Amino acid sequence: MNRPSFMMRPLLLAAAAALFAAGCAGTKAAGPTTDATKSLKPNEPQSISNRAKLLFEDALGAYEAQKKAGAIDYPSLERKFNAALSADSGLAEAQYNLGVLAERQGKTQEAIGHYQAALKTKPSLRQASENLAVMAQNAGDVTGAVSLYQGILKIYPDDANSRARLAEIYRQTGDHDKAMEFARAALMREPQSVTAYKVMMRSYLERRQLAMAKLVALRALKIDQNDPELHHTIGLVLLQEEKKDDARLEFKRAVEVRADYVPSHVALAQLELDVENYPGAEAHLRRILQSNSKNAAAHLNLGVALKGQGQFDKAMQEYDEAEKLDPNMAAIYFNRAVLLHRNKGVPERAVELYRKYVALSGGEVALPAEHPLFALMREAESIVQAQRDAVLQEEQAKKLEELQKQQQELMKAEEAKQGTVTNAAGTDAPAPTQPAAAVQPAGAAAPAPAPAPAPAPAGSPQTNPPKADPNEPSDDLF
Repeated sequence: MNRPSFMMRPLLLAAAAALFAAGCAGTKAAGPTTDATKSLKPNEPQSISNRAKLLFEDALGAYEAQKKAGAIDYPSLERKFNAALSADSGLAEAQYNLGVLAERQGKTQEAIGHYQAALKTKPSLRQASENLAVMAQNAGDVTGAVSLYQGILKIYPDDANSRARLAEIYRQTGDHDKAMEFARAALMREPQSVTAYKVMMRSYLERRQLAMAKLVALRALKIDQNDPELHHTIGLVLLQEEKKDDARLEFKRAVEVRADYVPSHVALAQLELDVENYPGAEAHLRRILQSNSKNAAAHLNLGVALKGQGQFDKAMQEYDEAEKLDPNMAAIYFNRAVLLHRNKGVPERAVELYRKYVALSGGEVALPAEHPLFALMREAESIVQAQRDAVLQEEQAKKLEELQKQQQELMKAEEAKQGTVTNAAGTDAPAPTQPAAAVQPAGAAAPAPAPAPAPAPAGSPQTNPPKADPNEPSDDLF
């Protein structure tokens, strides 16, 4: 967003230079002007009450003091300029300054209302028309912006600033020839027009005419050493010439002349990330987020810087914030996947995020073959497979252990059973000695015991009695 100029203190009501931009390379609001009385058409009356003039002077003084202190109290300034306007409704400059205050607070519609009211009171107030044109241009309303600039040129045919801004519009739409034509026309009318030099500088840079871009920027620096965009552009040229150290110095000069110049902070943060100076990168990224906390790319890169310092949880928070702001930014998922894969030990989730990155990037064919994604994804997938194999082996080992335990318990049960049977057969029953005598009927006499055979005489051979020959006569008597 570009900032309007503020109406400053002259001898009477005047507009002077109080430009301060948001750090983009686009157009700025109306620049320095002359005393307001000189901008009046000959037949345009001017009669502002002395009280209104004094109140206006007091408001400007308060603004200057606050600016010097580095703290703008917008409500108090608004009250002061409203008091001047209440003292004299014809004080268009007070209405204009209320528009400036509203625009700086992001109250776009309120600012437009103040600028239009100022022009209604004083149609010749060129700064109000320029700021309306800039706002239309920055909002993408090219047609509206062109119409406003052309309206200014009808009143002020030799106005260089409107020509320079028209040149910028042609450059933005890609018509470099028309852009250069209007920029040169602006410089013919105002050789000190830094705006026109910037248009030429940007046009040369976009067409990669680096030497010419650098030459124009150096010429503009002779006019204004404190314009951060000029230093930044020279830095970009040096960067494309592979002179990174020289480029870094120019980017640093840009933020020295204006601490909130975002483009140079972005360039410096990237340079620090490239050399893995993560604390240095973090400092620039936090400065960027001070200017715009909704910058998704800055949150992402801050996450990278924090990861590089081992602050993994904080890095993940920054990735999450970036995703909230821009869920289609592919790099978010790649960086989060790397952190989960390499630092958090969650490769399975990392693989999902790698695949999402590929999808948002247009598929694998859209990525260069040397992209680190491919090796990282293979590595993560191999870890996931190894983990799955380990889990499977562990499950199988547990099953085998359980089976062995069951077998051991069965064996113990069988042994216990066999021990009980053995005990019943051997330990509990009396051991047999000799056959028991036959049980005789009651009252019957017990048979006499058979005589024991006589022992054989000593020295006689122990032979079996000869068997009777069936063919020999028997000696038995009847």
